[in-house]
Amino acid sequence: MTTDIQDAPRITRQRHDLVRRALSVTRAERLTPKMIRLALSGPGLQGFVSGAPDDHFKLFVPDASGESVGRDYTPRHYDGQELIVDVYDHPGGPAADWSRAVKVGDTAHIGGPRGSVIIDGDIAHWLLIGDETAIPAIARRLEELPGGSATVIIAVEGPTEEQPLVSKASLEVTWVHRAAAESADPASLLAALPATLPARSFAWIAAEGGVARALREALLAQGHPLQWLKAAGYWVRGEANASVKAMD
Repeated sequence: MTTDIQDAPRITRQRHDLVRRALSVTRAERLTPKMIRLALSGPGLQGFVSGAPDDHFKLFVPDASGESVGRDYTPRHYDGQELIVDVYDHPGGPAADWSRAVKVGDTAHIGGPRGSVIIDGDIAHWLLIGDETAIPAIARRLEELPGGSATVIIAVEGPTEEQPLVSKASLEVTWVHRAAAESADPASLLAALPATLPARSFAWIAAEGGVARALREALLAQGHPLQWLKAAGYWVRGEANASVKAMD
């Protein structure tokens, strides 16, 4: 698996003012049995910035003891008036518990994004790999692509968790079905990796920390240049509120 290392994509970091905001829940719906979509709006959105599809902000919710805790979520869509966030519904997660019970008119507290990581350059093809927690970032990336092509590989629990993916790019999409108990096992996603990729392909990976690292190492072992790859652990098995935002 090779691609040119000449003129590698530029990865730059854009800083934003860290602002805590109180917003109103204007919509709450189920996209799939395990994915909850919330629409947030209100005057508190003034000045909100999200410069990249894989940005993350803190959603502040009460935990089991009533204390406020923050959890990272992707700005799925922002049009200047409404912020969309998709929350994966899993047992024991305070943000999932809050989102499951939230009603239109309730107040949502958020902070950030603190910054954006901008990937820019002559990228002809994208390889996007992730699990349920990465679907919002992957879907937003696809919607923002001006063209080209993309290979998408997403692990979910079954057909009912698949979502429509829309893009101006030509898509090849593989949904990998595996049990929730296997979400920290990289085997199913490793088996779905393509043997070859078109020239000038950028690989973006987000999943459980160990899974993301295994996928990263597999691509590097196949000859994919490090400059054309970004991997992150959106969550870590057995560690509440843990993540690995960047892997070196």
